Amino acid sequence: MVCMSHARFRLPIALSASVLFALLPATSALAQAAATPIPAPAREASDAVTPYLNARYRLETVDQQGIAKSATASTLRLRAGARTAAWHGLSAVIEGDAILRVGPKDYNDTVNGGVAFPVVADPSDILLNQAYVRWEPVRQLEVIGGRHAVNFDNQRWVGSVDWRQNDQTLDAVRIGIVPAAGTRIDYAYSWRVNRVFGKDSPQGIWPDSDIHLLRGSTTLAPLGTLIAYGYWLDIPAAPALSSRTLGLRLTGEQPLSDGLRIHYAAEYARQSDLSINPRNFAHDYLLLEPGIGIGPVTIRVGYERLEGDGITALQTPLATLHAFNGWTDRFLTTPPSGLRDLYADVQWRIGSLFTSTPATLRFQLHDFNATHGGADYGREVGSWLTVPVTRQISAAFKLSHYEADAFATDTTKSWFSVEARF
Repeated sequence: MVCMSHARFRLPIALSASVLFALLPATSALAQAAATPIPAPAREASDAVTPYLNARYRLETVDQQGIAKSATASTLRLRAGARTAAWHGLSAVIEGDAILRVGPKDYNDTVNGGVAFPVVADPSDILLNQAYVRWEPVRQLEVIGGRHAVNFDNQRWVGSVDWRQNDQTLDAVRIGIVPAAGTRIDYAYSWRVNRVFGKDSPQGIWPDSDIHLLRGSTTLAPLGTLIAYGYWLDIPAAPALSSRTLGLRLTGEQPLSDGLRIHYAAEYARQSDLSINPRNFAHDYLLLEPGIGIGPVTIRVGYERLEGDGITALQTPLATLHAFNGWTDRFLTTPPSGLRDLYADVQWRIGSLFTSTPATLRFQLHDFNATHGGADYGREVGSWLTVPVTRQISAAFKLSHYEADAFATDTTKSWFSVEARF
């Protein structure tokens, strides 16, 4: 992996423009082809534009010590989109969201002025969620251009934050290459981040960004999958988050006997300041996560360390942050003194209740400390039940409580949601 200097570097404008303009004729050709009538005998379902619909209702409550009022957010997300079938390797997706408040305005969605309540970052909005063109001339090459969700690996560094009603998407060009079986290289260049807070929030969009995401993975049988990555984030709208991160990740599992298997993940990364970041720093990231599967139960224990020095700390601003360091979201931003998260995660496939797809029950325990100074931040416990009701409909209930010691305040959150996909 080639190390880049701390100086600002940009994908040449001519190269970016050439990629985008190269996609325009393809888009035009695709639209023209879609508009051309197809004789009835030749038309098949696979040739048609396929519409889809997703509806997700969520009731979220937050009781946070230090804020007099508790939050209750009742929201509904309606998502409608359409995808075309491939035509000479070309396909397209367009998708829109409507996020509606369907109850009292008893929460702070970051733009509604409800500062007397805790934050539930699901503002009402109507927006274009995704609109992109995909070109796959051969199985070894994929090019995507436009607004789309980008999820790499476990989403610790790059994710679409699907947990919130509004996704995080990138306006980006992405290229995927498969040079050999079991090996893939991905590169993405993004100039705009559309965040979960929505376009009306001062932090809802990061425009004029210069983001380069490079990732490669290969299968090392029988050990597992080795992933190497480099993420260069130059974000003028949030200069303190501009950084360079280089890392390695290994994941795998091994069967021991019938119904018994071991899981493991190990990751190390080094993050340093980049470009317009006003601070100079270099911080380490470390993850060790062994686990064991016994029939329908999977147990994992983990040690995750995001280093800090008391002034700056390692940050992951493009991650799906809700999936890490506790579900009460006390550590969406790593404290200046860093974060050490020692945790246990138990997942139990409890069996079929309404459909052949099993319901899942999950428990988590976290113990949080500082990496600089050793302060005891607090502890968290959470549970999450997911129940498929039909092939298209699922329901979930989630509860999490954070007990503060030296960071933030006691916080209890609960969620009930129903989601339907058609």
